[in-house]
Amino acid sequence: MSGQSTLVPGELSPTRTVPGNIRRPEYVGRPAPTPYTGPERQSPETIEAMRTAGRIAARALAAAAEAIAPGVTTDELDRIAHAYMVDHGAYPSTLGYRGFPKSLCTSVNEVICHGIPDSTVLRGGDIINLDVTAYIGGVHGDNNATYLVGDVDEESRLLVERTRESLNRAIKAVRPGRQINVIGRVIESYAKRFGYGVVRDFTGHGINTSFHSGLIIPHYDSPDATTVIEPGMTFTIEPMLTLGTHTYDMWDDGWTVVTKDRKRTAQFEHTLVVTDSGAEILTLP
Repeated sequence: MSGQSTLVPGELSPTRTVPGNIRRPEYVGRPAPTPYTGPERQSPETIEAMRTAGRIAARALAAAAEAIAPGVTTDELDRIAHAYMVDHGAYPSTLGYRGFPKSLCTSVNEVICHGIPDSTVLRGGDIINLDVTAYIGGVHGDNNATYLVGDVDEESRLLVERTRESLNRAIKAVRPGRQINVIGRVIESYAKRFGYGVVRDFTGHGINTSFHSGLIIPHYDSPDATTVIEPGMTFTIEPMLTLGTHTYDMWDDGWTVVTKDRKRTAQFEHTLVVTDSGAEILTLP
């Protein structure tokens, strides 16, 4: 493969500031969020607020993605997404979440998720996932996508393309009355066609006024994911597929998750609301 074969930590820039008039999530400045005890089915008012948060998150993601190119640092992508969100009155949900120091996650090559933006320079042949969540109106909107940096080898390109397709198929499988595990069943069966690993320990999640509500959305066919899908539920689907093993190591920063065999991985995510007939994507620009 071209590009960086093994990533190493870079240098962090100072914490970016958010204007005081922008509402913060309750967990900012605290070690952890207050556990969510509300319903998984949301009111029409909450769903409408999530459309706004989702739209801002999607547009911030797109703004940062436009700057992806060889020679650009992951910190610069963080700067762009941060500026877009605060300019539109939103707080970057990851900033200060359980101590996370930046306004989006940048996961390059073998990084499965939660990569921290820093001085790392993108190289031609890399792939990079950007994960952006916006908080506004008391709710969160969460999305991510994986992008190609310059000319990328065919194996990596197909991984990215097929991971996107696995998300699309999973969204189409969402129906009231089905169990949550139908989502992982669709993703896993598709990934197996190509011999891809499906990450198990990092999942989709319920989202609303809480960044992570406690509802778990596995991306494999979990026998435990028997919660019945109901209209008004809001959650993310965010499959993580790998070219090799689904097992992982974590860096000393406590966030950056890398494939144990250091082979590449891709991810895509949308926030959804369940409708009477399927699912509506809330994170469209």
